[in-house]
Amino acid sequence: MSHILAVSDLTRALKDVLEAEFPFVWVRGQVTNLARPASGHLYFTLSDAEAQLAVVWFKGSQGRGGKSGPGAERIDPLTGEVLEPGMDTAQLLTDGQEVLVAGRISVYAPRGNYQLIAELVQPAGISGLAAAFEALKRKLADKGLFDEARKKPIPQNPARVALITSPQGAAVRDFLRLAEARGTGAQLRIYPALVQGDAAPGQIAAQLDAVNREGWAEVIALIRGGGSLEDLWAFNTEAVAEAMARSAIPVVTGVGHEPDVSIADYVADKRFSTPSAVATGLWPLRADLMQAVDGLEADLARAFGAILERRERQVAELSRALTWLSPVKRVERLEQGWREASQRLLGAGERYFEARGQDAANALRGLLRSFGPAAVDARAGQTLALTERLRLALDLRLAEASRRAEVLGARLAGLDPEAPLSRGYSLVHVLDKKGAPGRLLRAAAEVSPGDRLRVRTGAGDVAAIVAAAAEPVAEEGAS
Repeated sequence: MSHILAVSDLTRALKDVLEAEFPFVWVRGQVTNLARPASGHLYFTLSDAEAQLAVVWFKGSQGRGGKSGPGAERIDPLTGEVLEPGMDTAQLLTDGQEVLVAGRISVYAPRGNYQLIAELVQPAGISGLAAAFEALKRKLADKGLFDEARKKPIPQNPARVALITSPQGAAVRDFLRLAEARGTGAQLRIYPALVQGDAAPGQIAAQLDAVNREGWAEVIALIRGGGSLEDLWAFNTEAVAEAMARSAIPVVTGVGHEPDVSIADYVADKRFSTPSAVATGLWPLRADLMQAVDGLEADLARAFGAILERRERQVAELSRALTWLSPVKRVERLEQGWREASQRLLGAGERYFEARGQDAANALRGLLRSFGPAAVDARAGQTLALTERLRLALDLRLAEASRRAEVLGARLAGLDPEAPLSRGYSLVHVLDKKGAPGRLLRAAAEVSPGDRLRVRTGAGDVAAIVAAAAEPVAEEGAS
């Protein structure tokens, strides 16, 4: 869950919804469970066949419409008629009585119960105005005159306000007194109209149309002081409601006192509880405006200071950038770089020649170790020793080679094919067709009659021709 409500938070939210949705209702029912505590408040339940509703009638609301006290003259807040002494509804209220209760719906948070806070309580059936009010309310609601979607936004701190009211009433004086001390100064035009009586609805509707034709005002304020339901009935008429609905200029109402809610209040783009509340709602206190201006001035000063600070930083950065891009500074940087490079080059040269000198010294020491007098003497001794060893080795190798030559000569002499010729043997070559010596004759079967032969002896060569085929030679010991 994205959010978990506390019981008090949920109850408070429900209370706000109910009070906003039902600022003033009429309810008919039977009184039950009537209680009269010492505080003077009345608590009872309003019931019918299917439901019941808790009602609280506070002591301060029980005396509305006239003076309180025994024998005091009282005025019926619904009809405006003078009631006879002793006709006190709060005192005469009993269980089982059928009554008509007007008030607002609220929530009693400690118990979590919703209840009707009564403003007016009258025996049912004594006046038809309440029924007519509810009938007209339902009719206009069905026509869409109460829809929030059609209501226009109210401009803040308006400069031109059209005031439709009775110029002689106390409401207009209170309104003008409060308006003079609030806001930044506004122009007001009073459009006089009766706010009570049979001619009042027509005059109010005509003035609403006249303000719209002129098109001068930013807001229309429809105000009237308190009174009975009958006194306020001009604001519960269809003519006034339709004129308000067709107005292109936003209309606000401040009719009667806090609990008084008229049909005009439902149609208005915004409803205020009293004429004085209209003035306080349209224009804020000048002290608040001055404080707001001071706050804006402080915000402006902070913003301007921040802008100056940013601009100063930008100027400093640009100055540094300009210094960096200056030709003189560039030459100075190049000279500095050249000096640093020269110093690095000199240092590198010194280190290079120092290293090469060290290498040369090391090489010279190596040469002296390898080719100096001591080295030459050592090499001479080694040369003499090696020469003697070489001579001895050569003698040994020559002697060994001589012995091997003698052995090989003897073996070669033994293998010489012509050596046997000196002992009386001969070699027979078969001549080829051209008369050149060919292969040696090893067996009689290798020649045929007519083949030419060359017989080589120790004293010379003899030519011969094969006369007949060879005969086999009998082996020794054959019989």
